Amino acid sequence: MAAARNIVNLALIGFMGTGKSSVGRLVAEQLRFDFLDTDELIVTRANKSIREIFEQNGEPTFRELEHRLVGELEIRTRTVIATGGGLPVNPASLASLKQHALVICLWASPGKIFERVHNQTHRPLLREPDPRARICSLLAAREPFYRQADVLLNSEFRSIREVAQQVVNQFRLATKARK
Repeated sequence: MAAARNIVNLALIGFMGTGKSSVGRLVAEQLRFDFLDTDELIVTRANKSIREIFEQNGEPTFRELEHRLVGELEIRTRTVIATGGGLPVNPASLASLKQHALVICLWASPGKIFERVHNQTHRPLLREPDPRARICSLLAAREPFYRQADVLLNSEFRSIREVAQQVVNQFRLATKARK
């Protein structure tokens, strides 16, 4: 890791359905950190669901809201940040997170992701005839960005608690190495 980094937060990136929010809440509890879900905060601020933002304003507007929020997070400390699945595609957003957070990508196969999210109606990117194919194409497009995380963890075959414990261990290793 670069010497200029000051890791005071933990950021979870990855595709929808990989467990970022569920794992993030457990990790925050274990570390006694605050928990922040970027999607939830955008929904609260916009007073609209993500689906409504996509339908009424378009995905670029949502991504701009997301990017602005990431900039605000640079002043936070002791926070576990669960990001939206597309956030790391913006190189500036990912770079911003890496200034203050250990970035961990949660990973799962397209089949497992589909299994976890196919019945969820709040996923605007899956509102099309073949959501499984959409998952595969989005995951392939985003993979190079996800691979820029400090740590990649497969969440497919582990319980949320097991993944959370691995995240906590990785954070402790990273921050111990900096001391």
